[in-house]
Amino acid sequence: MVKRWRWRGQVLTISAEAPQQPSWRFVLSHPAHFFAFGFGSGLSPAAPGTAGTLAAFPVFWLMQRLLEPAAFLAVLALMFALGVWFCAKAGRSLGVADHGGIVWDEIVAFVAVLFYLPATPLWWLAGFALFRLFDIWKPFPIGYLDARLKNGFGVMLDDALAALYALIVARGLSWLL
Repeated sequence: MVKRWRWRGQVLTISAEAPQQPSWRFVLSHPAHFFAFGFGSGLSPAAPGTAGTLAAFPVFWLMQRLLEPAAFLAVLALMFALGVWFCAKAGRSLGVADHGGIVWDEIVAFVAVLFYLPATPLWWLAGFALFRLFDIWKPFPIGYLDARLKNGFGVMLDDALAALYALIVARGLSWLL
């Protein structure tokens, strides 16, 4: 059974059949797939979200070395906006709005976490653990929005909120310490 509906001019399709199992061929077939799958990190057979989060480290280091803080934030906003399209395109191609291999949302959100944390390995490890916790747990309103927004924006938004929660807790910990 296939469900289709329109949202802001886009036709979204969800299939009750098993989702297509993406491969390198799929990832390399379109630039949006390549980015949505986190340069291929989303193809990880185990914990693709964690693999995608780890892929954020080299992206962060490159951006940090090349960009001033204001430009960094502008590029991060652009990455989010493009991510809405990347994730929607890949989801439509797979027939699953938020396939587990779509990890651009993790990359963008965790780059933001790394930007706002103190630049030490211990804080980055804490940020990683907190971000993964909130991304998996999905406390309110993350889970609520994740269940209702089945499009590229919804894919990106739940991870942005998980990043916000991770930063709030990390800042609280830094204040306590």
